[in-house]
Amino acid sequence: MSSNAMLDLVLTNKKGLVGNVKLKGSLGCCDHEMVEFKILRAARRVHSKLATLDFRRADFGLLCRIPWDKALEARGAQDSWLIFKHHLLQAQERCTPAKRKSGKNARRPAWMNKELLDKLKHKKEAYRGWKQGQVAWGEYRGIV
Repeated sequence: MSSNAMLDLVLTNKKGLVGNVKLKGSLGCCDHEMVEFKILRAARRVHSKLATLDFRRADFGLLCRIPWDKALEARGAQDSWLIFKHHLLQAQERCTPAKRKSGKNARRPAWMNKELLDKLKHKKEAYRGWKQGQVAWGEYRGIV
């Protein structure tokens, strides 16, 4: 490796995301060097336009209309699985509406709804209370 090698390319997924890139010297006695950079604020505040499938509003009635006896007749386990998987993915594509996620909800899995978050909060509070001696062990285990 050449000791005068220089960093000439920084890859990002958004234009203008990284700035002030500097090489900061060697990392111990190896030939790797530290890189210092600044993540620019304006690029981070872009709202996510992530789309996810809304399984609560899905209608998988399409799967009921498939004559499974004929579709899977005289097939092995592997072939049957591939046929079922193909039909399931087609039904998912056709019958499950997509919804846009943005903001805080974009970072949370679709299955984690308000009810589940409330239960987790209650569990954490009970644990904290048990640790401080305010809640009995049996009551805490009941909540868990």
